[in-house]
Parts: sequence; structure tokens; C-alpha cells
Amino acid sequence: MLDSAVAWMNARGNTEQWGTTPYSRIPGGTERVERYTTLNQPYVAELDGVPAGALVLDSGPSPQMPIAAAGEPERYVRLLVTDRRHAGLGIGAALLAHAVEEARRAGVGLLRVDCWAGGGGGLVAYYERNGFEPTDTFLSGTWPGQVLARRVD
Repeated sequence: MLDSAVAWMNARGNTEQWGTTPYSRIPGGTERVERYTTLNQPYVAELDGVPAGALVLDSGPSPQMPIAAAGEPERYVRLLVTDRRHAGLGIGAALLAHAVEEARRAGVGLLRVDCWAGGGGGLVAYYERNGFEPTDTFLSGTWPGQVLARRVD
């Protein structure tokens, strides 16, 4: 899914968000996915028994990102990706709704995510449509980022 997401973004002229190299060929990319699925809480959405999207929840932002801790317990969307063959079916929104429920079940009142803020802000707008509000901006090298938060209590 990550490789096809890179190809999909590149086909639309977006070479900045995740670059142009398939995720599986990025140095450390495969290892990162393995960490996501073993050290965090991964969830996979299926459509007719086939993986159609994935969400990874963590207890805070990646230590590699220049993002401050929330100062309270939180769940952090570390990864959200959908199979672009199923775009428009609400798979990403359903996974985010699941993240809200997981935070509630854990007794955590804050769900946060960071995303690429370039390209006209379309990804930021997507998270806003799903109940998140922009909080902090950041730069990771030259990569513009936006942190968004959603209260779930």
C-alpha cells in the first residue's frame, strides 16, 4: 500500500510528500513498517477480505519528528494509508473513527496526528473534515508539517 501511495502521489505531481522512491526501497523503510506493526497498535481495514487501508496508533509522536509531547496521555496516528484502488469509499475516515474509539476505550482524551502541510494543504483539510483541528506547524528539514488534534472525551 505504501509503494502504491508513493506512485499515486507522484502521478499527480506530488514528489515532495514521500519522495519518488517506493517505500519498500527507501533505506530503513521496511524496518520502519516492521516497527510500526510490532511496537505500536496496527489496524488493517479489509474490503471483501483484502487489505484496503492501515492505521498505526502510538502513545505519542515519533521521536525523530520535531514535535512536542502533548503534556497529557494521548494516542497518536503514526500512519494512515489506504489502497488507492478504493479511494472515495471512506476507508481512511473509518480508520480514523476507529482510532477515536480506541482512544476512548483506553481512557485517553486526545488524539493527534501530524501530516504534510505542502501541496496546497489538501491533507490538512482531509484531517479537518475528519474532526481534527490544526495546532502546531513544524519543519522536518524542508518538509512542512502540521500537527492536528481531536478531543475524544
